[in-house]
Amino acid sequence: MAVDSWAISPRSTMPGLIPQPLPTHFNMDRDDYRRNKTLGKNLMCRLKCLFTSSSAPERLSLEDTQQWSQSLERLLGSKYGLATFRTFLKSEFSDENIEFWLKCEDYKKITSSHKMSSKAKKIFEQFVEAESPKEINIDYQTREEIKRKVKSPTPQCFDEAQKIVYGLMERDSYPRFLRSEMYKTLLESFAANADNAQT
Repeated sequence: MAVDSWAISPRSTMPGLIPQPLPTHFNMDRDDYRRNKTLGKNLMCRLKCLFTSSSAPERLSLEDTQQWSQSLERLLGSKYGLATFRTFLKSEFSDENIEFWLKCEDYKKITSSHKMSSKAKKIFEQFVEAESPKEINIDYQTREEIKRKVKSPTPQCFDEAQKIVYGLMERDSYPRFLRSEMYKTLLESFAANADNAQT
């Protein structure tokens, strides 16, 4: 008597004999969870190596990482918080807003009119211009206003777009970061280290 191939297949659906395969969507969710968990752990290792090195002027602590949840301003004000946030956004392929915001911060420090003109053009072409490589989500009117200002740039010519982008990060990216496995893993790691240090 021939035996049907499904009867001996490791993916058999016969209950009680062979474990049934998990639904595809569950596998995907589990893979995403593992990927994020691994990413968080890898990031945590890199950050801890940097923050606890003797050459580092300051060390990261549980209190520091907890303070990142107080506000986006507090997060970006910490160089380690900023580094973590940027890594998180890159993992989501949504880092154009933070990159634009940082470029604007650097741009406002330029004192040379020649360098300012060159930098303004680069920022516009990379982030503001329609269909640009890292186009930010701003309204048509703001985009056109910047296009006009870039022709005779001032330190403030990107201010309005920077405010819009900051608001987008504050309402969207930042809450996602606080809920992410990456941030949770960092908190858990430092909490565990703090507990071990007390025992």
